Amino acid sequence: MALNRRAFLSTLGATGAAAVLEQWVDAQPLLPPRGGRLVRTMPLGRLDGRPKPPTGVLLGEGLDARLFTDLSALDVDRLVTPTSQFYVRTAHPPLLPPASEWRISLGGLVDKTGVLDRPTIEREAKDVGLRLMECAGNSDPANFGLLSAARWTGADLLALLDRVRPLANATRIKVVGIDDEQQASVTSNPGASWIFTREELERAGAFLAVGMNGAPLTLDHGAPVRLVVPNYYGCCCIKWVSSIDWVADDEPATLQMMEFSARTHQAGVPRLARDYTPPAIEVAATPVRVEQWAMGQGAGGRMLYRVVGIRWGGRRAEVPLTISFRGPDAFVPVSNNPPSPDPATWSLWSHEWTPDAPGRYQIALAVADRALPARRLDRAYYTRTVEIDRV
Repeated sequence: MALNRRAFLSTLGATGAAAVLEQWVDAQPLLPPRGGRLVRTMPLGRLDGRPKPPTGVLLGEGLDARLFTDLSALDVDRLVTPTSQFYVRTAHPPLLPPASEWRISLGGLVDKTGVLDRPTIEREAKDVGLRLMECAGNSDPANFGLLSAARWTGADLLALLDRVRPLANATRIKVVGIDDEQQASVTSNPGASWIFTREELERAGAFLAVGMNGAPLTLDHGAPVRLVVPNYYGCCCIKWVSSIDWVADDEPATLQMMEFSARTHQAGVPRLARDYTPPAIEVAATPVRVEQWAMGQGAGGRMLYRVVGIRWGGRRAEVPLTISFRGPDAFVPVSNNPPSPDPATWSLWSHEWTPDAPGRYQIALAVADRALPARRLDRAYYTRTVEIDRV
């Protein structure tokens, strides 16, 4: 018997989390349905039926540029997004200094200013590993393709910043990047910068990236130097970093912070940077494809559907996901939801499903453990639709 969401959560409270969550700890790797034959992969869409934008192609220019990643092909051996397919939210400004002349000024409230050049950063750079990035405006349910993961090469930001000594009243760090101040935009305001505390950056493992997937950064991905703050929304992972300044506790919020207040779960639009909560990505999940499998022999065999999806965000390796095909009162545990080997990137889950009848279904995910922040999932933000024609 299927548990609805309220009943499932009540079960958690009545029996104890350890017993109920045991199935997630013991989950197996993603394996195809035993005895089945893959018939086809079903397209996923959006509630209003509008087509999805093309993936892997740069659309527009400057602040209005977009490149969407195709998530449907993700699998256990294809978790790294090729650089050419890694999402782009803003294309590079037309007037960037050449990499050989790139300088990052270190200043603000310090006893003596400093300068970082690219060779210095490259000498300190190392393989950081696979790290995910998501645009705070990743809102198109046709594909949710402003989401990618690459293997980054970079240098620890705070180790580089220790080349200057902050004054006693310097409590925050402002990272600024070059932006397109000339070409008008219909989607964004120019002025890329974000303000952090040192503790935030240290806890997140922030670094200045100079490469991805074994090659130098491309211009549209922030070359020659960009900031990466793992598990923070991409709006604060500043591209084309030009200056890093120590600032006071009463520093005003930047235009970038104000523009993305709502998308990073802020309370209103705070006037001061200190009133912003860290723009961390909370636990999230979405389907990336639905596979149709023929079970048994001959024309009388039944159809089984396997939903394959991704989970990301938060800092927990084990997250008890639930799934629904019938709205908010029909959530059941995801049948195969292995622990993530690294919460700094995405992991795969799958769920075998036998629909009752042909028709359009909405696939929504939720988190059974209400102690885990998952505001987007709580609003059914990453819901996808699928048309089933055979059962």
